[in-house]
Amino acid sequence: MLKDVGRFAACSLAFAVCAGAHAQLIVPQTALTPSGLYYTDIIGGGIGSIVVMTDGGNAPGIGLATGRNDDGFSGPINFGYTLNFFGTNYTQFFANNNGNISFGAGISAFVPTGPTGAASPVISPYFADVDTRGTASGVLHLRNDIANQTILTWDNVGYYNGHTDLLDSFQLVVRGPGYVIPAGEGTIGFFYKNMPWINTDTSTTAAVGFGNGAGMSEVLEGSNTSTINAALTNHYIWFDQNLVVVPPPAIPEPETYALMLAGIAALGVVARRRRRS
Repeated sequence: MLKDVGRFAACSLAFAVCAGAHAQLIVPQTALTPSGLYYTDIIGGGIGSIVVMTDGGNAPGIGLATGRNDDGFSGPINFGYTLNFFGTNYTQFFANNNGNISFGAGISAFVPTGPTGAASPVISPYFADVDTRGTASGVLHLRNDIANQTILTWDNVGYYNGHTDLLDSFQLVVRGPGYVIPAGEGTIGFFYKNMPWINTDTSTTAAVGFGNGAGMSEVLEGSNTSTINAALTNHYIWFDQNLVVVPPPAIPEPETYALMLAGIAALGVVARRRRRS
């Protein structure tokens, strides 16, 4: 088990130059950045349309128009671009109610197993037994109105079996190669607001991370433990196209701010003198 995130930067998405047929990389929780906002709170425009799903293992797209379901999925859904994930190009994905998206097929599994929760290529911001059938629960939303960007939001969702006394809120952002990425952001982002529940009637853990379905994975420290939700609450994290953590933009030290303000003040004095002359 590797805990050196930096080493991952030297590996390809397919882990082609990493030793062994199986590899698991662990991202430390210190890579999480405090926030409390969705990405969509920052850019505006809302969280998008309700995702209509199955009701657990049926043909896709036949569930309730309200989006309420347990263990459902929807897809395939077109990205509108090509995402290279663990060395494979994907143009479509499946949106799964239980806190993840997958490639090749939908996932109705509700108990996360293994490092990422499934034996399929998967991106899991929070793979847990989400249940949105309760009337107080929100549902999964999809926003794809921005070119080369896909946003999925599990907004105030409940947990199995129909519980809504606690509601989790988390968001996944995926970007294609044509998106011009601002400094301090990345290709894949996980955003979390309040995350009060992890225990359900079926499980006491949640999986957070990435997997290729064939033994290669990258997970957040604490994934598949009973306390990961507390670490995620009011935080976010960005990953680049190689699944390397992107640190937030550096915040200038107080001394730097003082110098900047002094410089601005000096420019103002010069400008006033020029006007007088």
